[in-house]
Amino acid sequence: MLVIDNKSTNPYFNLAFEEYILKKVNTDAFMLWINEPAIIVGKNQNTLAQINLEYVKEHNIPVVRRLSGGGAVFHDLGNLNFTFISDNSKDSFVNFGKFTKPIIEVLKNLSIDAQLSGRNDLTIDGRKFSGNAQYIYKDKILHHGTLLFKTNVSKLSSALKVEPSKFKDKGVKSVSSRVTNISEHIKDPMDIQEFKDMILEHILANYDATPYNLSHEDISNIEGLVNEKYGTWEWNFGHSPKYNFRKHGRFKGGSIEIHLNVEKGIIQDIKIYGDFFGKKDIKELEAALAGVKHSFIDIKSVLVSFNIQDFFANITLDEILNLFF
Repeated sequence: MLVIDNKSTNPYFNLAFEEYILKKVNTDAFMLWINEPAIIVGKNQNTLAQINLEYVKEHNIPVVRRLSGGGAVFHDLGNLNFTFISDNSKDSFVNFGKFTKPIIEVLKNLSIDAQLSGRNDLTIDGRKFSGNAQYIYKDKILHHGTLLFKTNVSKLSSALKVEPSKFKDKGVKSVSSRVTNISEHIKDPMDIQEFKDMILEHILANYDATPYNLSHEDISNIEGLVNEKYGTWEWNFGHSPKYNFRKHGRFKGGSIEIHLNVEKGIIQDIKIYGDFFGKKDIKELEAALAGVKHSFIDIKSVLVSFNIQDFFANITLDEILNLFF
């Protein structure tokens, strides 16, 4: 088994890096990596329904879709991620214990009683510090998980807080849990790099493992995958399942309610209702927005081409724009 200490903190690169190793390297692998603040959504999720878009924009937080299913997670520099890639033997898929065992062993060496709880979580005293997910590719399995070491829990909550009544879809929903940081349970304080090194040393000493460094060719290929897939709106937002969106707002110029049908991230149908006043027929604006990406930039580019006061008297462009998210 190859052991890779990935030192990149770029979430687009790191998610592409996982896929590259899964599909291009013909041997088992174990990887440790850390992302700068980012939201990582499950493959089958509606991205906009999982994130607090206003908070994400304000703090310039990357949002990246991963290969595996499950719920959305918040990463920061206090969160350590681990990945196993191996042959998909009969007892591998959804056998989370097989892949979380080395992590539990390391924590027991630190006198921490960690447990595999429920389907895919690791807990300490009933509080979650690790969520795990899996993905099958041909005859291989990718298992990855988070390890909350010293993450900012308040930012985690703020980034993933969203109003569920706005969306009606069949995308997988995230489930909130009581969480804890591993660092709170360590008797002799250490930083995340020391914890990371401890896991690497444990794997190398107790498993049939060999260190591996990415080559220049590896890095170039991974960066190509970022440009083609992981850094694109189409993968991170457009890949979302079909959904309906509704939002209501009340302003000085009257009330407005937006209804959208969205498929592959594109607005298929739109209806705008309310008791607002306007000189022009709202159908003109609806027609212009049909076929547009359900993204802030794309919708704004359409709206700015109109005099919004012609459709919504005494209501501003920003007020209208915020109704779409």
